[in-house]
Amino acid sequence: MVDELDIRNKARQFMVGLDLSRIDTNLSVYIQKVKAKLKTEEMSEGDSGYTLTKRDGTSTIIVNELERRERQRFSACHEIGHIVLDLSSNHKETPPWSYAKREDNEIACDMFAAELLMPYEQFKADVDKAEPSFELVERLRAKYVTSFSATASRVAAVTDYPCAFVTMNSSVIRHASRSATLRTLNAWIVPKSPIPGGSVAHQLVKDSERSGESSDVSQDVWFQDWPQGYDLIELAKHYPEYDETFALLWFDGDSGPEEPVNTFSAKPLEDDGGLKELDGVLQFSKRTKRR
Repeated sequence: MVDELDIRNKARQFMVGLDLSRIDTNLSVYIQKVKAKLKTEEMSEGDSGYTLTKRDGTSTIIVNELERRERQRFSACHEIGHIVLDLSSNHKETPPWSYAKREDNEIACDMFAAELLMPYEQFKADVDKAEPSFELVERLRAKYVTSFSATASRVAAVTDYPCAFVTMNSSVIRHASRSATLRTLNAWIVPKSPIPGGSVAHQLVKDSERSGESSDVSQDVWFQDWPQGYDLIELAKHYPEYDETFALLWFDGDSGPEEPVNTFSAKPLEDDGGLKELDGVLQFSKRTKRR
């Protein structure tokens, strides 16, 4: 399993001292730090990028000039992740567009790339202006020139709301990015488990629909062993042509458990993703419906 905390901390260490004021238009500060050059070339459909490294330690990062700008930027930062983390590539085994099916090394470099493209302090300030929603994700993806899934996962990771962004294929959960508050409450979503019945995501897959929303999904649909009586908001998207399903889950500011819940008592609880400076306990009162 990928150690998300370690990956994000390494990315932040890499960014220390760099001028990030223009990273929405220019990634040269990152490229130069790894002693690389960035080039584009025409590649086959499905190929996004690769790195050539010389014996002297210098590298050339090549990205697919036929792909959209946001994908080229992500691919460049993903390749920087391979260099900094010293992780081998395995791009050929699974479709590069499918986050849900990617190998651990590729997921780790995706996380690294997300940190570089959406720097924590700036991104957190933007996220704090609104509650989680797909509208917020769309605004931020335009500002930071990033993909929907990368932006939504980042929103879930940094928001102060109890929030999660879940990546699935058409049958099982592949990855969940959780906010610090959900981690404090011991809210665990199990990777490789079936998409839960009763969820909006499950209904979309069943009906071959593309999007759906519910403001009163019972929290125990997604989180095992929680006490009943708390509703959460679920927004979901399903892309059958890519075998991808996404869900954004959160309690609004007046709804949710007040105390941590001992979920999966037989399994030691571990921090699967957030960063230490995000930790903190927020208090929520029971069952206030979203307006």
